[in-house]
Amino acid sequence: MVGNRPLGRRFGWLWASYAVSAYGSGLGFGALPLVAVLALHAGPAEVSALAAVGPAVGALIAVPLAPWVEFRRKRPVMIMMDLVRFAAMATIPVAYALGWLGFVHLLVVSAVVAAAKIAFNAASGAYLKAIVSPDDLLVANARFESTNWSSIAVGPPLGGAAIGLLGPVATVLADALSYLLSALGLTAIGGGASAVGGKGPAPVGGKGPVRAGALLDGWRHILGHPVLRSLYLNNLLVSGLIMATEPLLAVLLIRQLGFPPWQYGLAFAAPCLGGLVGSRLARRVVARFGRPWVFRTVGTLRAVWLIGLVFVGPGVVGLVTVMVVELAIIINMSLYTPVLATYRLEQTPEHLVARTLTAWSIGQQTSIAVLTALAGLLADATGPRAALAVAGLLILITPLLLPRRGRAVWTERELFRGAS
Repeated sequence: MVGNRPLGRRFGWLWASYAVSAYGSGLGFGALPLVAVLALHAGPAEVSALAAVGPAVGALIAVPLAPWVEFRRKRPVMIMMDLVRFAAMATIPVAYALGWLGFVHLLVVSAVVAAAKIAFNAASGAYLKAIVSPDDLLVANARFESTNWSSIAVGPPLGGAAIGLLGPVATVLADALSYLLSALGLTAIGGGASAVGGKGPAPVGGKGPVRAGALLDGWRHILGHPVLRSLYLNNLLVSGLIMATEPLLAVLLIRQLGFPPWQYGLAFAAPCLGGLVGSRLARRVVARFGRPWVFRTVGTLRAVWLIGLVFVGPGVVGLVTVMVVELAIIINMSLYTPVLATYRLEQTPEHLVARTLTAWSIGQQTSIAVLTALAGLLADATGPRAALAVAGLLILITPLLLPRRGRAVWTERELFRGAS
């Protein structure tokens, strides 16, 4: 179970801020592709480019940010990144109201938000590791995961209704305001937090020049750790292939099959209730079966369902098909993700947390960008259904990258840690 014991005032404010931002993002789920389709009449290639180019540029911007985040106080960094995302997202409804909104504008906003998200996640991971005891990390990560999926369950249907009533940029404005509220919540935590999230001043040299090698330290740590390396490579492909289907489904469901926006939102929102199930089971499953089993078995089960999206058709049957496939994926993802996040933090020294998390996020965003762009080009040439089929088949090979029982990398401590 997620656990009901309190994890301290600072975690409470951190969780509350995350929840506000998550629910805002839930309302704005798929907002930029929807704006592109509904307001700018974009086609499959343009929608996929929006989902690909923005995150790719954002990942590139985030590369030099990693050491900067590492050697600065984490809470101010998080507040700053929230304010950057608020300012960027707020430009969209303003430009739309003035008749100035264009596709390039959406690309720029997507890139800025992606870079700020990577920096924010790196800082928040380091901050979390410092304010929560090691035995409570899985509980904390499971709470974040539960909040994330509940926000997606509630947000998209409301967002779809808001778009129908108030226009295509209504949810973008709500998402922007959620970042502002998150920044206010983080400000309420008070107190100082060092470069690793704890108390005390930032490390000496944190404001000096950053050595070139520091930009790559996160990747060196990941690729030098046998289990993290396997999990990282697997995650790149699984995340990239799953996310590459989002713009394809937007075109398939809304443009080709005629689903209204509220049904599009419902198709993704209702299955997210499965995220509450998976995240709440994470600690219990680890206690009973161990983390290697979670990584191998649940990691495999994340990948086998995506091919089902090929069979989506019009009407109620099509809607139910999307929901069933997404439910199966989400239950397994929500169980797997907090276990992965906890293991990654445990295996990373404090002075490398921000750079490791940044490297992980950059790799993931780049993979999503590249695979989304390729899927968009394929969909433009053959149609979204054919591109969904290719993604569904490719993801079936990803379990081969997961750590296997035969590798001498799982210690008894790794196997049973978190079970108490």
